[in-house]
Amino acid sequence: MNYENILSKKSLGLKPSGIRKFFDIAAGVPDIISLSVGEPDFKTPWAIRRESIRILEKGKTAYTSNSGLAPLRNAVSEYFKRTIHTEYKPDSEIIITVGGSEAIDISIRALVNPGDEVIIVEPCFVSYSPIVELTGGIPISAQTRAEDNFKLTAERLKSLITPRTKALMISYPSNPTGAVMRKSELEDIARILRGTDIMVITDEIYSELTYGEPHSSIAELEGMRERTIVVNGFSKAFAMTGWRLGFVAAPRPVAEQILKIHQYAIMCSPTVSQYAAIIALNDCMDEVREMAEEYDNRRRFVLERLNEIGLDCFTPEGAFYVFPSIKSTGMTSQEFCKRLIEEKKVAVVPGDAFGECGEGFVRISYAYSMKHLTTALNRIEEYVKEISK
Repeated sequence: MNYENILSKKSLGLKPSGIRKFFDIAAGVPDIISLSVGEPDFKTPWAIRRESIRILEKGKTAYTSNSGLAPLRNAVSEYFKRTIHTEYKPDSEIIITVGGSEAIDISIRALVNPGDEVIIVEPCFVSYSPIVELTGGIPISAQTRAEDNFKLTAERLKSLITPRTKALMISYPSNPTGAVMRKSELEDIARILRGTDIMVITDEIYSELTYGEPHSSIAELEGMRERTIVVNGFSKAFAMTGWRLGFVAAPRPVAEQILKIHQYAIMCSPTVSQYAAIIALNDCMDEVREMAEEYDNRRRFVLERLNEIGLDCFTPEGAFYVFPSIKSTGMTSQEFCKRLIEEKKVAVVPGDAFGECGEGFVRISYAYSMKHLTTALNRIEEYVKEISK
C-alpha cells in the first residue's frame, strides 16, 4: 500500500505542531517540570460543575440545535453587549462551537477560496496557517517585533495587502507573547480596512485575562462589525479546557455560511457543556476575576525572576504567557529548549513554533502554581549561568 499516493497532498505537506514536538520530548523525561502548557491550573468553578451534574441527573443529553442552546446564545449575546459593546442577534449571528479551535477552523473555511491570501499576525497560535493551507488559501505572515511590543502596525498591514487579500487574522491578547492592542491601536488598523472587502477574524479567547485596561475588540469600532468575525470561548478564562466549548459571532450573511459548515462537520457542541456554560456566563464572572488576579501575581513574579536571570522579556499585558528573548545565549530557540529539558528537566516552548519571527524567544506559561514556577525558574537560572560560562 503506497500511502503517499493515497493521502491528501495538503495533509502530507503540513508541518507537525512545534509545540507537540516538545510535549513528546518532555513526556519521555521522568520528573520533568513543564511550563509549556497553555492550560489553567484552576479547577472549573464549582457552580459550573454542579450544573453539569444536575443536567446529567436529569438526563438532558440529547442533541441541541445546530447553533446551540437558545439560552446559551442569549447569554453570549448579553456577554458581547457588556464586554465589547457590540450587539449580535442570538438567533442568527451566534454559533456555539467545539472550543475556540473549531470556531477558527469553520470561520476560515467559510471565507477562503483557493488562492485567497490571509494575513496572519505572528508570532501566533499554531493552527492558523495550517487551516488556511488546508482550504487552499495562502497564509501571509505579518511579523511583529519586540520593539513594537509585538503589535501589528498600520504600516506593516498596509504593505501586505494585495488584490488577493481575503482576510486578516489577529489574536489579542496574544498567545504566545501576551501582547495586547488597545482601542487607539486597533483604530489604526481599522482605518486601513474600512471601505475594503477584507474580513477580520479576531481570536479573543484570552479577552478576560488583561492586566490594566479592559480588553478592546476591533469589532466594536465604527464600521468594523460588518467585516469582523469574533471568536471566543470558555477554555481559558473559565478554566474549562476539557469541556470543549467556544462561540463565534459574525454578521448574518457570514454566520449562515459558518453554520452550514458546523452542521456538516460537527452537528452540535457537547450538550452538558452548553448547559454548564450558561451558568459560567451568568454567575461566575467573580471567579474569573479572581483567577485573573492570581495570574497577574504570577506574571509579576515570573517577570521579576527573568530579569534577575538576565533574560530580557517584553512585559505582557494579557493571557498567561511570557515570551523572553534567549538571543543573549547565542543559541537557537530549539537548541535552548532541548538542552533545558535534557540538563535541567524543565520544558518550555521554542518561539519559532509560533512563526519564524519567534526565533530567538521561548514561550513560558505561568498557568501554574507559584511553587511550580519557583522551582522551574530556579532551574532555568542555574541553566543560564552554566551555559554562559
